[in-house]
Amino acid sequence: MATYVNATSGPPNVAGTAVTRSSANYHPSIWGDKFLPYCNSSLLVLNNTEEKQLQGLKEEAKQMLVAGDTPQHKIISLIDDIQRLGLAYHFEAELDAILQHLKDSFLQLYCSKDEVDLHDAALCFRLLRQQGHVVSSDVFYKFKDNNGKFKESLAKDVRGMLSLYEAAHLMVHGETILEEALEFTTSHLHLYLNSILNNPLAGLVGRALKYPLRRSLNRLVARHYISVYHKLSWHNQVLLDLAKRDFNRVQALHQRELGPITRWWKDLDFANKLSFARDRVVECYFWISGVYFEPRYTEARVFLTKVISLTSIVDDIYDIYGTIEELQQFTDAIEKWDISTIDQLPEYITLCYRPLLEVFSEAEEEIEKAGRPSYGFRYAKDAFKRLSRGYFDEAKWCKVEYFPKFEEYMSVALISGAYKMLSVTSFVLMGDVATREAYEWISIDPLIVKASSVICRLSDDIVGHEFELQRPHIPTAVECFMKQYSVSKEITYGALQKRITNAWKDMNQECLNPTAAAMPLLMRVFNLARVINLLYDGDDGYTHSSARTKEMITSVLLDPFPV
Repeated sequence: MATYVNATSGPPNVAGTAVTRSSANYHPSIWGDKFLPYCNSSLLVLNNTEEKQLQGLKEEAKQMLVAGDTPQHKIISLIDDIQRLGLAYHFEAELDAILQHLKDSFLQLYCSKDEVDLHDAALCFRLLRQQGHVVSSDVFYKFKDNNGKFKESLAKDVRGMLSLYEAAHLMVHGETILEEALEFTTSHLHLYLNSILNNPLAGLVGRALKYPLRRSLNRLVARHYISVYHKLSWHNQVLLDLAKRDFNRVQALHQRELGPITRWWKDLDFANKLSFARDRVVECYFWISGVYFEPRYTEARVFLTKVISLTSIVDDIYDIYGTIEELQQFTDAIEKWDISTIDQLPEYITLCYRPLLEVFSEAEEEIEKAGRPSYGFRYAKDAFKRLSRGYFDEAKWCKVEYFPKFEEYMSVALISGAYKMLSVTSFVLMGDVATREAYEWISIDPLIVKASSVICRLSDDIVGHEFELQRPHIPTAVECFMKQYSVSKEITYGALQKRITNAWKDMNQECLNPTAAAMPLLMRVFNLARVINLLYDGDDGYTHSSARTKEMITSVLLDPFPV
């Protein structure tokens, strides 16, 4: 675990006098040069035979989807498998058409019948809600008894209970039936898990109770599901073979991207030149590959990885090292966004400021050369300027030991959490779907962005606030809430978790048709919240990345499936 120390060996301030600076003893990068060999992309390209095998399997899977005589219960199970195996991006048009048809027939299939299979109803409900279709949760009243409770006999149907549990995570505000379903299924699934450990479903149940699908990352879901799929009675060998090969191909692509990113980061040499800051470029790539893993988003993924990596350095400059005078200069320079201001900055800040401007300008130039619209960069720069102002507001609070009220704290902390900036910037390089209207919409902090930011900030504060108390730092949401309402830490945790739960409901609501923006854009914001849900599960898995985070990264970026 990192500890904080005072350091007097840093550079002098602008007046030339020695200053005492805080410095966090963060652990060094756990990856070193691990990904540098992947700069040789020729090592990772599929040969012609492998590519033909992959395309053949893909065509077989497509034919399963479009076959007109497949019973409804089998088609939704097939869709569920395709999604869990990480293959849905290959069949977007086919899935859209099938789910639209299911939406049109949902009322007849499930709501108008007296006897309905729990697994089928819950699975179809979840698949439709995930796609943005508005379908009523009233269908689940069919599974209650005369006393208004869920029938205890349902507990025998473990697959149905698991499907209902996953469906309940698509709830929006006011859906009491789904809140009751979540409580009912959670308690029974825990009992099931403790009693039948050897059943193939136990692995799915155990993972779902910790990481429900709605709050999980595609690549981690696929990694786990591929590993257990062959044990399930309904598994399809074609899908399994395709999933393994496709997982490995996407992993190889991600390695080809991460190799040059690692070289870029190594050349910047922040580990030596800015040793007070976190050296986490691989973790940043993992973060952004959770926002978009699909091959078509290579440009966006590389760009946003560089942005978030530099943002982490900027955060540590404001949070740990800079004096208030230096931070004022840094904020002013970011506001001007002009390389000519670099001579006015302390040398250690220029080490970060120059590559920040270069990352944006190089990407913008490439876009313009290709004749593609580049207006998104203006919105992204404005969002970064806003972020730096948020960082500076917190630095000023820290300087005077100001203790804000909870809502005042949140008004700044939702900006300094960086998710508003990352949400806007995630649209850059996504192509035609990111219209000017979409940028105007996201720049005014729509509800889905606010909700994602709430999940980010409160999740971070809950697991990290005790660590922050080891050094001069502004109060977190935990301390602000405890002081303002004179309540215990445990009560505060519960209150903040309730806000996180409500934020997930907000996000679900914002993803239902008609949506304010295209679903591919909304999913970037949603995926940002999913990453936080995993990285800040019990501890700060970004700052302290040598255990749980290392395992996740290894599973999706290093370990291929044998084929």
